Amino acid sequence: MKKLFAVLGDPIGHSMSPIMLNDLFSFYNMDAVYLPFHVKDEDLHDAVKGLKAVGVGGFNVTVPHKSKIIPFLDGIDDLAANIGAVNTVVNENGQLIGYNTDGPGFLKGLSAILPQIEGQKVLIIGAGGAARAIYFTLAKEKPLKLDIANRTIENASGLIKECPYSVSSRACSFEEASATIGEYDLVIQTTLIGMSPKINEQPISLNNIRNHSVFCDIIYNPLETQFLKEAQQKGAVIQNGLDMFVYQGALAFEKWTGNFPDVERMRDNVLKQLGGRSC
Repeated sequence: MKKLFAVLGDPIGHSMSPIMLNDLFSFYNMDAVYLPFHVKDEDLHDAVKGLKAVGVGGFNVTVPHKSKIIPFLDGIDDLAANIGAVNTVVNENGQLIGYNTDGPGFLKGLSAILPQIEGQKVLIIGAGGAARAIYFTLAKEKPLKLDIANRTIENASGLIKECPYSVSSRACSFEEASATIGEYDLVIQTTLIGMSPKINEQPISLNNIRNHSVFCDIIYNPLETQFLKEAQQKGAVIQNGLDMFVYQGALAFEKWTGNFPDVERMRDNVLKQLGGRSC
């Protein structure tokens, strides 16, 4: 009998995780299947109970359930607890334990172009769930400063106050970030601004950026947002959200199977899927 793995979300039809992970199960000759489940808020508890009852090997959690699922799990690790969100669940001897691989996935992907965060000046644009995961993960890496720009400064300030790791941080508006953006070694765009179909929008002005700084956008559809296009034109090193997506999936696969997978194969698979979509 195939081992079941899954992803829960609402909506879920757009997810590329099933294609990416089922390919890995086939590649490694594992008798397993990864299925998407469209789960509404009111059905989330029943869905978790059902997966546990059938002995699921593990599952991913996507919007809008990353925080809402926590009360229905048997436990969560410290990073997920601090972030307040779970994207990966592992069946550990009948107990469903939650983890968050979003921040660590971003960090592993980033290491190809920026091997060390310690001592760097970092700006995160946005204060949502993805920003929170990335902020908490990077805060542990001892950056020189780790600032957050957000449309609502109170939300950015709240995120900074809730971080359990000591790091120099300030909250600022998009306008302030635009004026001081040349100060940063690394800028990370975590909002939905620039995502298809509104591909010509970007959150802040890049007129003052510094050559050779690193600019990341966690969006991967389109593969190159207006934010990244302009940053590259001004001499920055850029990275889209594909690496974060691939590595968070790779870390989930490792937690489920004990083996870290071929990330280049995963990346190529996702790129093929994006090639058949509007980018």
